[in-house]
Amino acid sequence: QVQLVESGGGLVQAGGSLRLSCAASGRTFSNYVMGWFRQAPGKEREFVACISRWSGGYGDYEGSVKGRFTISRDNAKNTVYLQMSSLKPEDTAVYYCAATQRVGLFRDEDDYDYWGQGTQVTVSS
Repeated sequence: QVQLVESGGGLVQAGGSLRLSCAASGRTFSNYVMGWFRQAPGKEREFVACISRWSGGYGDYEGSVKGRFTISRDNAKNTVYLQMSSLKPEDTAVYYCAATQRVGLFRDEDDYDYWGQGTQVTVSS
């Protein structure tokens, strides 16, 4: 079992940057594939990015954030990050961290077993 706690959300102007953090409990953090999802008002939750287990040498991004967002992990700190740059109003959403012990990279939220409570990101125009 792992517990996830996101932080770092807030209000930012378009073109600005934010870094989200997700702290995980447990001693086997490096064994988990970690993902970020987001849910805008009135919309379904959608995939943003994910990072492979262990060293995190592989990542996957949703098309609209590719080149603007970077996912990374620090296994010594049991933390995964989402660095967001060139933010747009359409990036406004609640951002969720998720974890799975399945092997691979996953875009489907059904592949993730553990979820954080979410952190709000608001981008003003």
